[in-house]
Amino acid sequence: MASTGLELTTLGHRIRHHRVARGLTLDELGAKVGIAGSQLSLIENGKREPKLSLLQAIAEACGTEVSDLISGEPPNRRAALEIELDRAQRSPVFRQLGIAPVRVTKGMSDETIESVLGLHNELQRREREAIATPEEARRANTELRLRMRAQNNYRGDIEKLAEKQLKAAGHTSGALTHRTVSIMAEKLGFELIYANDLPHSTRSLTDLENGRIYLPPASIPGGHGLRSMALQAMAHRLLGHTPPTDYADFLQQRLEINYFAACCLIPETAGVAFLQQAKKDRNLAVEDFRDAFGVTHEAAALRMTNLMTEHLGMRLHMLRVDSSGAITRVYENDDLPLPMDVTGSVEGQPVCRKFQARAAFGQQNRTTEQHQYTDTPAGTFWCATQTGTSSEGEFSVTIGVPFDDARWWRGRETSTRAQSTCPDEACCRRPDADQVSRWSGRAWPSARVHTHMFSPLPRGAFPGVDDTEVYDFLERHAAG
Repeated sequence: MASTGLELTTLGHRIRHHRVARGLTLDELGAKVGIAGSQLSLIENGKREPKLSLLQAIAEACGTEVSDLISGEPPNRRAALEIELDRAQRSPVFRQLGIAPVRVTKGMSDETIESVLGLHNELQRREREAIATPEEARRANTELRLRMRAQNNYRGDIEKLAEKQLKAAGHTSGALTHRTVSIMAEKLGFELIYANDLPHSTRSLTDLENGRIYLPPASIPGGHGLRSMALQAMAHRLLGHTPPTDYADFLQQRLEINYFAACCLIPETAGVAFLQQAKKDRNLAVEDFRDAFGVTHEAAALRMTNLMTEHLGMRLHMLRVDSSGAITRVYENDDLPLPMDVTGSVEGQPVCRKFQARAAFGQQNRTTEQHQYTDTPAGTFWCATQTGTSSEGEFSVTIGVPFDDARWWRGRETSTRAQSTCPDEACCRRPDADQVSRWSGRAWPSARVHTHMFSPLPRGAFPGVDDTEVYDFLERHAAG
């Protein structure tokens, strides 16, 4: 006989059912089988596992068989309800609430138990809804990307809000300084504080009670990252964000705060003027846009996706690809053929080996952008790619446009050309016939598995944030 809690509960109910059917009290049946009535009560309540010899004695005294007692089926509907309630009240979801379980009595009606079970079922449903699986997260991310694509990756409301905040802080032109960011925070009632003990699960932390925004110390003096993190923290307040209701809402908020920070680092008016002049000069380049505003190459490329279609009428694509060839960030409205899974998600998919975004890792000289024309089933595209290194490893950032728009970009004279037939697997996903013949059945590669693929995304108001660490941090610093 198995001895899990649920099966012991079922066993106890079946013993009680047969005892009552024979008209025996606990003490009477106990006397027949040689144990105290209190010990028999523990067995009937699923708190103690009986020996087989005792089960045989109970079965004989109740006029039944041992096989009937240990059946996994509840003896009647009432028992089934009580067993289901017991299981629900032992679940981690209920226990973490710290609420005392309901004690079932003889006088409690079946309807009452059913009502309590209904509450438990709703609690379980909401818990499942609160946890985003990787598939749900990909679907939410894809829906958000497609919505932004439909509006040219442009948010005019946030653009105006950013320009208003910059004007109030006295910023007129040039790269946004750390001093100006501090002034912007002060006007919102916040002080920027650099702390080396931030919770590992946070990028920044805003103390709403004491008006402080905690940021990590600068690893690179004057780096653009801290300006961006401070601006993102301020954006939550300016945009009136509340704790997200689901993962899609969480992603929407992340997009909006990143967008606000980008608008402040490269203001719309100045950014559009720069791009329009560069187009007029037929000298568009990510690196010039980057250097003019003192941001990273990736930030400049992303900002181009916000402004160029809306203000220059130019369709384009932007890719960030890691050294394994997987796409980690993407935007396209120029119909570049990209791999996607059944949910429509592109992130995490391997980009074609013929694309410069992947081929650039094989280049010896990576100090400047690499340019390439790529013939695809959807037409010919020109692109510019720059590689870089982060704590996670190497990556590349690519901006590209359809062939006809290449005439506005520096690097259009490149003679580098490639041909991609992806998504046809024969393009770059399938080995040559000679290699298959040589190695088929003679090799066994062991795949590297990304364990996060199997994990649900964290539940709670702010996915991924460790609340205990956050509150411990605030207690330390509020007292200081």
